[in-house]
Amino acid sequence: MKAVIVGCGRVGAGLAADLDRAGWKVLILDLTSSAFDRLPSTFGGTALRGDGTDEDTLRRAGAEDADLFLAATEGDNRNIMAAQLGQEALGARKVVAKINDPVRSEAYAHLGIATLCRTNLMMTAVLGYLGQATGDRPGIYVPEKPHAHHVDAAPMSAGASGHEE
Repeated sequence: MKAVIVGCGRVGAGLAADLDRAGWKVLILDLTSSAFDRLPSTFGGTALRGDGTDEDTLRRAGAEDADLFLAATEGDNRNIMAAQLGQEALGARKVVAKINDPVRSEAYAHLGIATLCRTNLMMTAVLGYLGQATGDRPGIYVPEKPHAHHVDAAPMSAGASGHEE
């Protein structure tokens, strides 16, 4: 199994270490080299200083055809950009973008990218701890249908398929 993780913060580093221990081939990218200090000394994957929103950087690093592509930087915009690259250009099987804004998180899921909403997860955890109703706040928004990798620019009109009816 192959994982590509963009962002070596607490979430990215923790998942990279866990997946590495489980036998996954892990590639983790971050803009700053000091971020890799969060990885354990036993980490056997690849840690690369680079921009996870740059397609050429990702391709040179071997990020194509990952089983998991996780965008886990601190920026919602960077995460959605990286996730779109992982899904549309690099052919990742599962893509998750960490998004702080619940409205954006839900909207991006409707566009075909699974999102992890840290805000919803934290609110649900606190309410649960207090014994309060947690409401209907999903921590992970999963797209309703698989994303189509190749979409025509304009929908075909009825009868335009070239097939006799």
